[in-house]
Amino acid sequence: MTGLPHVLWRWTAVAGCLLALGACGTKFKAENYPTPVALFDAAKAAYQKGDCTGAERGFTRVVFELPARDPRVAEARYLTGECQFQDKRYLEASREFRRAADDFPTHEVAPMALMRAGDAFGKLWKRPELDPTYGEQALAVYSEVLTRYPDAAAAALTRERVTALGDRFATKDLKNGDFYFRINAFDSAIIYYRSVITSWPQSQYAPTALMKLVETYRRIGYAEEANETCAHLHRFYAEARGLDDLCPPDSTVTP
Repeated sequence: MTGLPHVLWRWTAVAGCLLALGACGTKFKAENYPTPVALFDAAKAAYQKGDCTGAERGFTRVVFELPARDPRVAEARYLTGECQFQDKRYLEASREFRRAADDFPTHEVAPMALMRAGDAFGKLWKRPELDPTYGEQALAVYSEVLTRYPDAAAAALTRERVTALGDRFATKDLKNGDFYFRINAFDSAIIYYRSVITSWPQSQYAPTALMKLVETYRRIGYAEEANETCAHLHRFYAEARGLDDLCPPDSTVTP
């Protein structure tokens, strides 16, 4: 079982390429395999060939026919989830990934399966301006990966996903702030711009939110707050585009 996650990634890549080329339909017949072990091997081979329809059919039977604690069940659920993910059945995929991770927490596929459950929720959050419930679920699952498997290879990938997801949340708050700024609801705009900075400080949008705060403070006559925010920008985001025009260095007050 050593090196299994790398093998799974290879299977995923192969299947993805073949599916992208239009592989469809299946000649796979689960009834041709007399034992669940033989069926598992055949389903895995079908997956490697890009036949997710056949593979999923075989894995579904494997899950019911093998003993519940057989480690092949973890792989079967994981690969079923990958097939469902590629078919854009993200909720179904999230459940299979989750079962693989929760029922087999020490199995080698568990960290990757849990991360992929987060990926499935992330896909369901289609645009930042929409209801962020699925995005919040994705973030919660990613946090769980980092807590349960901090040293796993999947943890490094998960951290990248957390950063990308943070940018999407920051975008949502920034757009909300811009909306309230346009309608002169400046107190509400300030709340959302500050949310970008406090909740998503590593986001690429943090300097933009700070610059928007400067504009908002100036619109409502809060000169001291505007100057302090400019000083903060020069200290931490000196390369931000347009900063020197918005906040000439010699006009700011050191906090």
